[in-house]
Amino acid sequence: MNLKFAFLFFFLSVSAICQTEISGVVTQKNGTPISGANVYLEGTYDGTTTDDNGRFTFTTSETGEQTLVVSFVSFEPFSMTKNVGDMQQLIVRLREDVSALDTVIISAGTFEAGDNSKVSVLKPLDVVTTASALGDFVGALQTLPGTTTVSEDGRLFVRGGDAGETQIFIDGIRVFEPYTPSTNNIPTRGRYSPFLFDGITFSTGGYSAEYGQALSSVLLLNTIDFPDQEKTEISVMSLGGGVGNTQIWGNNSLSVNANYINLAPYNELFPDRNDWQKPFETIAGESVYRHKFEDGLLKIYGAFDATNFQLTQEDINVPKGVNFKLNNQNFYTNTSYSGRLDNKWRLEAGGSFTLSKTEINVIEDAIEDTEKSAHLKLKLRKNFSNRFKMSYGVEQFLTDFNEDFKNETLNVEYGFNNNISAAFTEADVIFSKKFAIKLGLRGEYSQLFDAFIVSPRISLAYKVSKNSQLSLAYGDFYQQPLNEYLKFQEDLEAQKAQHYILNYQYSANNRIFRAELYRKEYDNLVTYASELPSFDTDFNTNGNGFAQGFDLFLRDNESLKNMDYWVSYSYLDTERKYKNYPTAATPNFANSHNLSVVGKYWLEDWKSQVGFSYQYGSGRTYTNANVPGFLQNKTKAYNSISLNWAYLLSQQKILYFSVNNVLGFKNVNGYQYANTPTANGDFARRTLRPAADQFFFVGFFWTISDDGEDNQLDNL
Repeated sequence: MNLKFAFLFFFLSVSAICQTEISGVVTQKNGTPISGANVYLEGTYDGTTTDDNGRFTFTTSETGEQTLVVSFVSFEPFSMTKNVGDMQQLIVRLREDVSALDTVIISAGTFEAGDNSKVSVLKPLDVVTTASALGDFVGALQTLPGTTTVSEDGRLFVRGGDAGETQIFIDGIRVFEPYTPSTNNIPTRGRYSPFLFDGITFSTGGYSAEYGQALSSVLLLNTIDFPDQEKTEISVMSLGGGVGNTQIWGNNSLSVNANYINLAPYNELFPDRNDWQKPFETIAGESVYRHKFEDGLLKIYGAFDATNFQLTQEDINVPKGVNFKLNNQNFYTNTSYSGRLDNKWRLEAGGSFTLSKTEINVIEDAIEDTEKSAHLKLKLRKNFSNRFKMSYGVEQFLTDFNEDFKNETLNVEYGFNNNISAAFTEADVIFSKKFAIKLGLRGEYSQLFDAFIVSPRISLAYKVSKNSQLSLAYGDFYQQPLNEYLKFQEDLEAQKAQHYILNYQYSANNRIFRAELYRKEYDNLVTYASELPSFDTDFNTNGNGFAQGFDLFLRDNESLKNMDYWVSYSYLDTERKYKNYPTAATPNFANSHNLSVVGKYWLEDWKSQVGFSYQYGSGRTYTNANVPGFLQNKTKAYNSISLNWAYLLSQQKILYFSVNNVLGFKNVNGYQYANTPTANGDFARRTLRPAADQFFFVGFFWTISDDGEDNQLDNL
């Protein structure tokens, strides 16, 4: 027994002698001690946690080089490899984990929407539940700050830019003809169904170097990556009907929908100010095919629509009115792939093709347009760390546009081929949870102009408190002149805008507040001297201008039970010298003040959601031919209150009603003056009113899904 005891004593003594003490202190970058951090040798059970002063001490029997690991929630793990004999009195400073949800985000000029965005100011479903939107993306976005109320047009006018300055992308690929064609004083609509999309990013300025050929704004629409169930959706509306279906098999899914709209029955019940020979009619279909690979996702999107109508519109200079006839067929397809590569690289690639044919007859003139456009894009992205990300990309835009013009005395053809090659790179550098910067550079070569341009862009953000931050953005943006000019003259140059943006954003507890100051400076805008562009017009790009102002936005779905609302206000000061303007002036599409108030309230007892929208726009400029000056007068202010009601007949059957401009405000879009004066020297004028003061809509929406719960307004 004595021998065994002696042996045990000897063994314990040797073990104690072989033990090595490891010690140190763990702090934040600013020196603040971190209590409760885990400290251990990798691959062993030797370790401890730090005390209230951030200190740690433990012993180990390991020898030689070992790896010490230190970790704590919301901080990046730390590791060091060295001889255990040198691991005494260590000072370990942990860096904040910038992948946490409360990390600063770049937000200047950008509104995010979707389940995957950190801060959503508008959800995709808001498109179909906003009273004034009538199920159109643009209608919903016009309730956000930075947009201008141009009720007779229907497209997006952003921060003093005309509608052609905003570009739309689906899954990162350009849409060349995003709107259904229309005519004067009849608003257009977006071509695409909101039910196929689950993400919206609306940039009112300062957007990424990845996107070009847009002076003012980009709208990014993302199709649903992969549906969660099979379902069928049926719509019966006062304007027509639609049907959609989604099928899933293995790693594949297919969503299709089709709709038909005909305004003839509606116009019989509610005649408007136009004399319709053929009321507006359109048939449209869309499909999205998806295939999931082990490390990627392929999506193929296709859309086709055909539109036709004929009407006679009042014109003060044409006693019998202007007869206008239009027939359009538009096909768009888009293929995109996104997937992981080796070494943390990510590949995004895709392309689109557009074929649009339009036949227009105006009195005795016959015009036929054919546009073939394509966009090819390849992008590589790598996260070198949580703090540094880089992307690189190349893309090609191709457009072939032709127009035939005929009347009793003329028969001419004109058009152009326009190829643009572009490359871009962008870096995201996250210095800490409080400070991040995005640096971008974009270069474009135009074969048509034989010119190369470079666009630097920078955005940065600083978190001033737990729930608020400041952002800054600057960038150069270029866009080639529109088809309506290039078809007549190709010897032009790219138009330019410079953006300066300061943004403040607060987000917490289902509330968000944004305030943004901005200024845009324009150069190389298209100018001409004739009344309207034509084949004998002399075009130049020597126009210029500016737009400046501020936007305010508040959304709150927390303060009032069952109530969700948002308020937007924009102030705009802008002038430009472009088109046939004899002098710099505020264009007639720009309002100085725009206000939108949108609310939605859920009535539990009635199983209903009721909503309202109020839109206000201050008067817009027009030229009074009876007094000296140009665009020197303003119309009266625009006002409209819209109401809607969605009633659940059952969980998957919804009855929907809406009325636009329920109070019947007599809004004025502008004035048209006679070409020649009366005997007393005055020019007679005609008030340009909306085609109808009010619009009524009734719809029945029925969803048949696997779970028996989903519906077309599924957040009700």
